[in-house]
Amino acid sequence: MMNVYFETLGCPKNIYDTQIAQGILEKARYAVVDSPEAADTIIVNTCGFINDAKKESIDRIFEMAAYKEEGKKLVVSGCLSQRYADELFAEMPEVDLFIGVNEYEQLPELLQKLDERRIVCTGGTDDVLKSGCRKLSDRPYSSYLKIAEGCNNVCAYCVIPGIRGRYRSKKEEDILREAEELAAAGCRELILIAQDVTYYGMDLYGELRLASLLRKLCRIEGISWIRLMYCYEDRITDELIAVIAEEEKICNYLDIPIQHASDPVLRAMNRRSTAASIRQTIRRLKSAVPDIHIRTTLIVGFPGETDEDYQTLCEFVKEEKFARLGVFAYSQEEGTPAGEREDQIEEEIKEQRLDGIMRRQIDISLAANREMIGHVYQVMVDGRDEDGSYLGRTRYDAPEIDNAVIFTSQRTLQPGDLVNVQIEDAFDYDIVGREV
Repeated sequence: MMNVYFETLGCPKNIYDTQIAQGILEKARYAVVDSPEAADTIIVNTCGFINDAKKESIDRIFEMAAYKEEGKKLVVSGCLSQRYADELFAEMPEVDLFIGVNEYEQLPELLQKLDERRIVCTGGTDDVLKSGCRKLSDRPYSSYLKIAEGCNNVCAYCVIPGIRGRYRSKKEEDILREAEELAAAGCRELILIAQDVTYYGMDLYGELRLASLLRKLCRIEGISWIRLMYCYEDRITDELIAVIAEEEKICNYLDIPIQHASDPVLRAMNRRSTAASIRQTIRRLKSAVPDIHIRTTLIVGFPGETDEDYQTLCEFVKEEKFARLGVFAYSQEEGTPAGEREDQIEEEIKEQRLDGIMRRQIDISLAANREMIGHVYQVMVDGRDEDGSYLGRTRYDAPEIDNAVIFTSQRTLQPGDLVNVQIEDAFDYDIVGREV
């Protein structure tokens, strides 16, 4: 029996892929272990989305390569491998096998043939969506559920369609079966993920099916929270908003990556949204769901972004006061229309613009957190700190991304427990309270 260790980098979709791969291996009588020291084979599941992520992945591969001296085998999978397999194969002789994002079903057989270095990246669409195997994490109370793979959007800066392929929805019955299995295993928070969850169903059923899927997921016993990640603004329909407003289990939290608020930049990015449509969607959401918490991500320093474009974005952030916000400096990626433009922005200017947005957001976040003082919120327990206090999240916070609640309790609590916490203090990105 071979012991296999996974080192996973990148987004929640990569975490999900790793769990599928682990389930496939365990079904084939492999043992998934918790440390590289205990492994015979190490698999690094990489991210290749932007330059920082690529650098982190490469650094981690070399860290894991140090275990080769102990006779271990090294496999690289995921987006970086899918995108740069030939180059990595030439530059990293330490790696025994490179596989892409569609080869996890083949892993049991591939791991038996590591004596000869090779690349197995089909670029096909036989992906993890069809797999019925999955190994849950050590925190099964909060689980990701991938409802689609790939992307049909052709944003000028993005390489994901070239890596992950066209958008493919998972069959509704498979999603519901997986959700029921997660609930039976102790899942209380279900986090739906895809490159764009709002496009769900269009390729399979000829219509947007996210709203009707959510209605069915809400009927599953044991699930308390359902969270939506990666919603495109132009596909947030009135039907979807109504479901969010009506169904108690759906968190009043939406991740809507708008990327920018200047129309010239949005057009250059090949986004379908406009500043006006984004504002209109936000108004529709807040009208139907007054306590909606919107998380968004922005890109600064896109090629051709002027000082005026940047100031438009700053004013938009100040005006909308997003509950949760992240900012990326534009990453020039080969093989993209934006990457080929000659009007690239200097790195120093990108960083200045990023810092400027985040300074504004810190003030917005602190003010919003202070408004929570004195109020009671339902909190999901995530763990316990060294000083005995508990760490958790409200319904308005995604795991490992958003704000944390630090609180005390007279009881012994377990991860996944739902408790009521009265907020007593607030900081930039954390709030403090006690169970009541």
